[in-house]
Amino acid sequence: MTDHLQKLVELLQKKFGQNAQIVTALNEVTLTVKADEYLSVATALRDDAQLGFEQLIDLCGVDYSSYADGTWGGLRFAAVSHLLSIQHNWRLRLRVFADNDDFPIVASVTPVWNSANWFEREAFDLFGIIF
Repeated sequence: MTDHLQKLVELLQKKFGQNAQIVTALNEVTLTVKADEYLSVATALRDDAQLGFEQLIDLCGVDYSSYADGTWGGLRFAAVSHLLSIQHNWRLRLRVFADNDDFPIVASVTPVWNSANWFEREAFDLFGIIF
C-alpha cells in the first residue's frame, strides 16, 4: 500500500474507529458501515476537511446471494458507493448492507450527494433496495 493510501486508512480509522470495517486490497480502500450509521458517515466523509469526499462517482446495488460460489454467510443486499476526493486525490468505496434480506432498506445519501438520486432509483429497480 502506498503512503498516500496509508494516510487515508489512518484518517478513516481515527474518524470512525470500531464503528466501521476498513479493508485495503489491490490499492483500493473499502469502508463498510452499519446501516444505522450510513448517512452520518457519508456526511462526515463529505464535510470533514481532512477527508473531503465531495463527489459521488457511482452507487450500485449488490446481491451477495451467489458470492463466493454461494458460500457467503452474511447479509444479502448492499449499496456500494464510489467516492472521490479531488482535493486529496483519493478514491473510496463505501459499502452498507441492508439489515433485512426480505425487505432491504438503507438511508438515502441524496441529501449528501444529489447525484445519488438516479443511482438509488436504479438500485431499487434492479435489486429492490429501498432508500
